[in-house]
Amino acid sequence: MSSGSAAIVLLLLCAGADGFGIVPSDSLNHQEITERAILDRTVEVCRALALAEGTDFNAPQQPYTAGAVAVACGVPKSTKSFRKAITLITLNNVKIDLRFAFNGSYHFDEEMFVQGRKIITDGIIAVKASNKEGNYEAAREKLGAIFHPLQDFYSHSNWVELGKKSPNANLLRTDTSIGNIAAKSRATCRNCDGDDCSRNILEDILKENVLTSGYFGVVPLVSTKPKGKCSHGGAVDQTSLIEPKGGINKDTLESNHGFLHNDAGNLAIAATSELLEDIRMAAGDRPFLEMLGISKRSSRALGFLIDTTKSMSDDIEAVRNATNAIVDSEVGTENEPSVYILVPFNDPEFGPLIKTTDPEVFKGLFKTLSASGGGDNQELSLSALQLALANAPANSEMFLFTDAAAKDKYLKNTVIALIERTQTVVNFMISGSSEANRRKRRHAQLQSKITGSDAQLYKELARASGGQAIEVATADLAAAIGLVTRLSSSASLVTLLQAVRDPGLDTNFTFAVDETVTNLTVYITGQSLSYTITSPSGESQQSNDTAGSLITAAASVGNYINVQLKSQAGQWSVKIMSTNPYTLRVIVGYFDIN
Repeated sequence: MSSGSAAIVLLLLCAGADGFGIVPSDSLNHQEITERAILDRTVEVCRALALAEGTDFNAPQQPYTAGAVAVACGVPKSTKSFRKAITLITLNNVKIDLRFAFNGSYHFDEEMFVQGRKIITDGIIAVKASNKEGNYEAAREKLGAIFHPLQDFYSHSNWVELGKKSPNANLLRTDTSIGNIAAKSRATCRNCDGDDCSRNILEDILKENVLTSGYFGVVPLVSTKPKGKCSHGGAVDQTSLIEPKGGINKDTLESNHGFLHNDAGNLAIAATSELLEDIRMAAGDRPFLEMLGISKRSSRALGFLIDTTKSMSDDIEAVRNATNAIVDSEVGTENEPSVYILVPFNDPEFGPLIKTTDPEVFKGLFKTLSASGGGDNQELSLSALQLALANAPANSEMFLFTDAAAKDKYLKNTVIALIERTQTVVNFMISGSSEANRRKRRHAQLQSKITGSDAQLYKELARASGGQAIEVATADLAAAIGLVTRLSSSASLVTLLQAVRDPGLDTNFTFAVDETVTNLTVYITGQSLSYTITSPSGESQQSNDTAGSLITAAASVGNYINVQLKSQAGQWSVKIMSTNPYTLRVIVGYFDIN
């Protein structure tokens, strides 16, 4: 997208010009509409399940929250995954305005009813197929994308003005008529009476129950609006300056037809709920709830893959201590995994894979590990990872500890495919390549088993999974694991920016956040680098500046840097100075779903 196009899109979003808004205000926005529909439908599904199973159902108080609904459904530990599912769906809804701002079919503009319905019905087919395969992540992404045009139908068309009190069910089907759509040659609107657009839709359109929607354009004096057609309306829409002037959208309370905004919003909520019901009927109650992150059995596994060659003797003890702390901290919390996985690897052997649901049994397994063998400088690390991924549920998390290169590099593509299929995060703790360990090995007359180029494979696999590849000294393993697990266990987080520079290069990265951000964190991996962070207000703070107010907390372990920033809406920049390879990741929490 060109800078000019990007500026126009930003203007559209700020003005709420091409759909229900995407930022909090007195008007209903896409996030609120989507969240309300999901919460309402989830309550009804859990109520039906309780009735079928002969158990009590205590409905949560309104307005519903994700936490209260999860408790009512009898699975309070699903609160985090439920929130994450809602966040992913709503974000993919909002992305439609970023990706397809000028495509009327995604907003039911310009009487593109047939095209808009096709987007919805094709998306429904894709969601059902993903659910059938158990690929709930893909189902959530597609749901958000089709919710957007479905919701915009009620704001951009004259469905509400026609006196309709229920959603248009034909938008979810391919074998029925959407309605009596206005012919391209038929006039649908007259000029608004000054600022009063309440009567600008022609009487014969309303009397004959004819469907129409507004035309939209942002380039002055250039319009494809046919004679006599309605415009979308608003300050950004240039077609609204061409007769018939004004507009009919109900995106906000201040829109041309804003007096009908709440009616349109409530119909959008009901329509979104109806689409969810259609998905539920195809999937079944339990799979439907799993798609939304609600399950009596957590789908998350916590796995540890450990190099047990002789050079890892000190590391195994450190891993054991760190693992015990992690397991103890998660027992009884919503982040407690349903299953624990351990896979030791050596050469020429790897495994066996050991699974248990008992945290105490899992901790005891580490007492049986001992370091031995490992005559060469490569181990079967990817074979162990492949075994773990093939036996792990979706949305799991793995930690692989090694000081050696992979002997089975040929498994790289297979491992990436398994990562993508299971949506598992894999973190690599590389102790052999850290400078501290190199000194230790030289002192002990042991050969360092991994080089920077060998570590590159692990870094690529980490990036593919959304994980981290941390080069760390044995003494810092526990601290490194703690930082990474805090990142992965935090609810409602989204990656806003991710970048790699290999070889290193001084680069200024920019990213924008809005006022809905609840936290803002920068993660950097790399050796011998410095950075400068600049806020939207122009305030800057460097990596060696401990007196600045932008950085609220910072921690570094090995080559891993974690920087928490004071949230501020607008455009930020992070300048990294290094000739060594590095990665940058910016994580935000977009909205607080309680």
